[in-house]
Amino acid sequence: MSKLLWDQAGARHFETGVKNGVLYVQDTNGAYPLGVVWNGLISVTESPSGAEATPLYADDTKYLNLISAEEFGATIEAYTYPDEFGICDGSDDLAIGVSIGQQARRQFGLVYKTSLGNDVDGADHGYKLHLIYGSLAAPSEKGYQTINDSPEAITFSWEVSTTPVTVTDKKPTASVVVDSTKADATTLATLEDILFGEVGVDPRLPLPDEIATLFAGAAPSALALSTIVPADDAVDVAVNANIVMTFNNQIVNEAVVVTTDSGTVVAGAKTWDATGKILTFNPTVDLTNSETYIVAIGGMSDIYGQALTATIKNFTTIA
Repeated sequence: MSKLLWDQAGARHFETGVKNGVLYVQDTNGAYPLGVVWNGLISVTESPSGAEATPLYADDTKYLNLISAEEFGATIEAYTYPDEFGICDGSDDLAIGVSIGQQARRQFGLVYKTSLGNDVDGADHGYKLHLIYGSLAAPSEKGYQTINDSPEAITFSWEVSTTPVTVTDKKPTASVVVDSTKADATTLATLEDILFGEVGVDPRLPLPDEIATLFAGAAPSALALSTIVPADDAVDVAVNANIVMTFNNQIVNEAVVVTTDSGTVVAGAKTWDATGKILTFNPTVDLTNSETYIVAIGGMSDIYGQALTATIKNFTTIA
């Protein structure tokens, strides 16, 4: 196991923002057949609850903890909401442009994105796709006030409770999160085509089992070194050459060391490309002519937690 290192370049992650909200009103079969854009979404505050321990005692000591069921709730805040949300907010139409409240509330699904960032890419590192099921909006307070010299737009807010949906071989859930920096990019694009629609195909919210099936064929490949330049056993390598290693998966840990054949460590800078798959080692000074160099590739692990067996490569510089 390699030594732990804190706050390395590209490893200072954060999550921010909320965007691309989509509403899916649930039909009578429990499906979410048609998505509509939710403009003006300000925030979604996820509020899980439950999972509280109730201790049991026996033989004058704690025997075990019983854990209560976990609930998923949320608070949605927005400047506006789609017309289709009216039936979810207890409204119904009497006539065109005329609605009444205090009616039965329809359950709905919600999808939105949050941005993932780090110290290298800022907020453009990636995103999380949040899928919420079985949502039920409680009546909300709406505050209206006169326009004055400090005008503010009215904001709407709803407390949301959820009813989990079934998941094969798992406990029921009301929440699915997809991380774009870890999920297979092609499969994620296919999921987004389903969620957001295509030309001639309406957007819909697939249930967790369908998502699991979709991603089942996207299991990560075993971590491997795809290429290294200079190649292993290469000769006549330029003394000003960089060493470039390409891996098949995104890397989160590494302990690559470059030495001379006699064991002297070569100083240099390591940089990763935006995908986290290509590592470039740039020696601080030019290499020595007619010298054999050893590249020890160890301590490698990817975003899936897979490790790469330590390997040794070598090359010789030009005379």
